[in-house]
Amino acid sequence: MLLAIAAIVVGLILLVWSADRFVDGAAATAQHLGLPSLLIGMLVIGFGTSAPELLVSALASWQGNPGLAVGNAYGSNITNIGMILGVVALLSPLAVHSQVIRQELPLLGAATLISAWLLFDGEISRLDAGLLVLLLAITMALSIWRARKSSGDVLGLETEESMASHPMTLKTALTWTLIGLAVLLVSSRMLVWGAVDIAQAFGVSDLIIGLTVVAIGTSLPELASSISAVRKNEHDLVLGNIVGSNLFNTLAVVGLAGLIGPIDTGSEVLTRDWPVMAALTLAVMVFGIGLRGQGRINRLEGGALLLAYLAYTGYLIYTVIQTSGG
Repeated sequence: MLLAIAAIVVGLILLVWSADRFVDGAAATAQHLGLPSLLIGMLVIGFGTSAPELLVSALASWQGNPGLAVGNAYGSNITNIGMILGVVALLSPLAVHSQVIRQELPLLGAATLISAWLLFDGEISRLDAGLLVLLLAITMALSIWRARKSSGDVLGLETEESMASHPMTLKTALTWTLIGLAVLLVSSRMLVWGAVDIAQAFGVSDLIIGLTVVAIGTSLPELASSISAVRKNEHDLVLGNIVGSNLFNTLAVVGLAGLIGPIDTGSEVLTRDWPVMAALTLAVMVFGIGLRGQGRINRLEGGALLLAYLAYTGYLIYTVIQTSGG
């Protein structure tokens, strides 16, 4: 038990460290290769911060723990919006200027609805997973097309300023990308092993562990990058990271895990976890698009997001205690 707890703690520390190195290195490498700053902000940084979720869920599915895989993906989406956006908006209200982000938010809403359709039969089959990966490819193609049309978007400018604050040579960028990826693999393996071991010891389902401990852990890179960005007044980069990460979690993370092995989701994912994810996604769509003018997440709205997250997590803990007591 102590070894499993140590594996989770050390795994989380290494996961956060390596995810930062991987994303910074990948973004700098993309810049050296001549990719537009907007595209780096939308894909490399936004999707790159979901590398921990991708590796953890893929490993969990490969090792026969599908509940951990889907719980990590959907739990991370809930954590990203409820905890991260909630905390950041409480620290500093977020103004959304980027038109690209406003266009990406409906895509996230559509992906969330499609995920519900796939959950109706209680399983993510390989066919379902293939559809998710196909939708990811279409989403990426749309992002590339929009990036070329919207070269002066605020998100691109903020990405450029962020990368200028810590420049890297191409050799350094490639080195950190490879080191970050290697440590990500090791730390993900440690985290999955520790989480599964503790879940089995306490009789808690893999799904619950994935929705809570693992989801929070794999979302820590987004929290760190979001707090750093808001300190620099890069509000659009904060929301861009969250939107990109949630899109990647919904499509790529679940898709890859389902391709490795069909996932038996169970009815509780559709009736308990998906509605929370959908409600938070809808809220951030309304706040971010700005139905009455400029998109903005103020402190009151941030507090509401955080409160919803705490209520959901508290309910999960309550169900675990009730089950254990019974």
